[in-house]
Amino acid sequence: MPDHHLSVDGARVLADLNALRAIGAYKTGVHKPTFSEPHVQSLHWLAARLPEAGLTATIDGIGNVLGISSKAGPKLLAGSHLESQNYAGWLDGPLGVIYALEAARVINPNPDLNGAVEVAAWCDEEGHFGSFLGSRSFVGDVTEADIDAARDRSSGRALRDALRDAGLAGRPRITAEPARHIGYLEAHIEQGQTLEDGRLAIGVVTSIVGIWQYRIDFTGEQNHAGTTRMAVRKDAGLALARFCVAIDERFPAMCGPRTVWTTGRITLDPGAPSIIPGHAEMLFQIRDDDPSVIARLEELLRGMADEATAQGRCRVTVERLRVGAPAMMDGKIQEAIEAASAAVAGGRSLRMPSGAGHDAQVLATIMPAGMLFVPSIGGVSHHWTENTADADIVTGAQVYVDACRRLLAG
Repeated sequence: MPDHHLSVDGARVLADLNALRAIGAYKTGVHKPTFSEPHVQSLHWLAARLPEAGLTATIDGIGNVLGISSKAGPKLLAGSHLESQNYAGWLDGPLGVIYALEAARVINPNPDLNGAVEVAAWCDEEGHFGSFLGSRSFVGDVTEADIDAARDRSSGRALRDALRDAGLAGRPRITAEPARHIGYLEAHIEQGQTLEDGRLAIGVVTSIVGIWQYRIDFTGEQNHAGTTRMAVRKDAGLALARFCVAIDERFPAMCGPRTVWTTGRITLDPGAPSIIPGHAEMLFQIRDDDPSVIARLEELLRGMADEATAQGRCRVTVERLRVGAPAMMDGKIQEAIEAASAAVAGGRSLRMPSGAGHDAQVLATIMPAGMLFVPSIGGVSHHWTENTADADIVTGAQVYVDACRRLLAG
């Protein structure tokens, strides 16, 4: 197979990433929440670049940017997202979009290379208005009623208002054309330290974890903090704190090798210094790529709630809010990334699961999907200090483009 990876322009990749970084810059990162002015500006920036790769650009009615090719032969879909978490990093999302753009610029105009790369920037992967809103819309999993109901998690702004203000009201949403694409390939920073610690260049993603989210409620008795004796208190806040500690004591014996769990938010009601909380709530999340592990841990969680309730001080209930099924990445795509890494990066790759959610898990419901990771410095992500060395970014781009070429060549 001829070797075309040298036609990747590393300086162009870095320049594009830095151009996007300048839009909505915050310290060394970006603040680019979904449908903010910097996010909308970034969508138009990408749409203006896509013709360079022989692609017709469209921004659809949910804010997805799609670049479509008229070149004959197989089509590979490639991309990621352009919005950010609040006050976050510059590579989470844009790296995968620019890699896809570079692959399209290298492959699509070349008559000696088979097929074409089509580019997507999925809207709201970061979940300001909803979970994987853009990619879920593309696969037909978002209704008009869903859009009517969606609100920005920070401001409460209606999604319909945000779409109107972005100039997207009334535009049709683009959905996947059955059998158009041979698969979907997404690149991303690792958001962990496995590659950096192992001095590796490329992560070949094997699976994307499922995310299960719960609301755990504690109901006690609100009372005066000065006059209520300790022996008779029904302190919902104390019950919550004890429950958090108990989870960390009891989960390790039941979990899998890569299970993680997080209490992301704690709320005490009424939340005043002189009042014993009568109610408390925690938002709790479990991640694993094995549904049987999650089922076991959920059963344990509910049993712990029953035990705590039986002790009589406070009533504890567990409500499941969200089920995110894990996604297995396609074997042929993993092999193509590994072969590209052997050709371009000295084989410094590792097969590994993704502990974070990505649009690839949504696309995997309708087509073969795969992911490539590049190292994250210090494993930092979702923070403005997030970074990857320029050399690692360029190496990743070369491997990514070569993997695209191999997949299109069949």
